[in-house]
Amino acid sequence: MSQKLGHSGLAFARLWHHVDIAQDKRTLGRLASSIAVTLIGKHKPVYHQSQDCGDYVVITNCQALRITGKKLQQKHYWSHSGKPGHLKLTPMEKVIADKGYGETLKRAVSGMLPKNKLRKARLERLKVFDGSEHPYGNNITAFAYQQPQLNEKSG
Repeated sequence: MSQKLGHSGLAFARLWHHVDIAQDKRTLGRLASSIAVTLIGKHKPVYHQSQDCGDYVVITNCQALRITGKKLQQKHYWSHSGKPGHLKLTPMEKVIADKGYGETLKRAVSGMLPKNKLRKARLERLKVFDGSEHPYGNNITAFAYQQPQLNEKSG
């Protein structure tokens, strides 16, 4: 008889996390990396790289996103059709003007997810809104409203 204990359904249950960027002090990259960890499910004890056990993440107030340095002018998103001379470079300023700050955050999180078959499903669980209103208010669990603790340097 096997002594292996199975994982319970509660361990694999998908929670809804809410991140309000207006109240979060982190910059674009640090915020995107913590969102990627939540989408992947690495914060759960039942995490395995071949299983998709990540949670939903709802992000509001994207217009308050903190972008440091000269990234607005110097950061470029590129796409290539595969034909010679068809490289398209789009500056971050133009992406924000056309599609909003939410698209910039989505692209940052997308770059931090593993490039495998689960990537598309994980990105679909990321819900981004420029304002403070969103239709997922009933889904968000109460304890997920708590913001992660920031490690502040003592000095």
